[in-house]
Amino acid sequence: MPMADALDLDEIVTRVHADMATHLGRGKVADYIPALARIDPRQFGIAIASCDGRTAMAGDADTGFSIQSVSKVFTLALALEKVGARLWKRVGREPSGSRFNSIVQLEHEKGIPRNPLINAGALVITDTLLDGDPGKVIEQITAFLRRLADDASVSIDEEVAESEAETGFRNASLANFLRANGNLHGAVADVLSVYFHQCALRMSCRQLARAGLFLADHGVDSPTGERVTTATRARRINALMMTCGHYDASGDFAFRVGLPGKSGVGGGILAIAPRRASIAVWSPGLNAAGNSEVGVLALERLVSLTGWSIF
Repeated sequence: MPMADALDLDEIVTRVHADMATHLGRGKVADYIPALARIDPRQFGIAIASCDGRTAMAGDADTGFSIQSVSKVFTLALALEKVGARLWKRVGREPSGSRFNSIVQLEHEKGIPRNPLINAGALVITDTLLDGDPGKVIEQITAFLRRLADDASVSIDEEVAESEAETGFRNASLANFLRANGNLHGAVADVLSVYFHQCALRMSCRQLARAGLFLADHGVDSPTGERVTTATRARRINALMMTCGHYDASGDFAFRVGLPGKSGVGGGILAIAPRRASIAVWSPGLNAAGNSEVGVLALERLVSLTGWSIF
């Protein structure tokens, strides 16, 4: 299998970008969030940040987009640093096999979400981080992403956050059901405020690939040498991304791409090639499972060119 330093990453992203030209515009944007409904679905960006310090980009890699559920990876890392293994008393580690916002599954399992990467699980993670003032938690999450991306321009898209708050009735239902089962300790309104704002973080592929690099290097941010999390926690986050990162299409993503990955309905996907690189792709059009249609195709092509599948 080729190592990152044996590959011309600029050539690879250029080829992937060219290969996606005939696919641009495929899928459907997340029009149930009004602020996302206006996004041009023909956009596509790709960025690779390698563990040896290189960055390669193509297409709309510097265009900011709403990372949505990709944020769950980073809040999970923060929660594990805060409470450690106690987290698993409140949330499971198994694939859901259901839609990302399923209420039926949560009711069947008595308020214990199947994993931290579905919406109910992410709400529990957000609750874990909440210590009174939701504004301070939003600032903490934003600062964490700015530090990981090495870019102070990472920010919250307030229009998207407001749009989600106005239409997020299903997430409100999940939060209330969690609270009714004793698995949400903070005020529902505060948890939802933090959750909607973390999903509204605006980042580019370049920034997102850089931010995910610690997951490719045993919990260490390669360019700075800073330890973000333990090697064990980084490995476990990757495992959850592999088994749960694309909801009920996680098996298909593992079959086609073979990398730990996390998608968001904004059209972004963060994928990790352990010990090699962090990859971010973005294209707003979603497939039936709510994952970027062109983004998945691009990662499938990338893996065919690099041999980075973990299988």
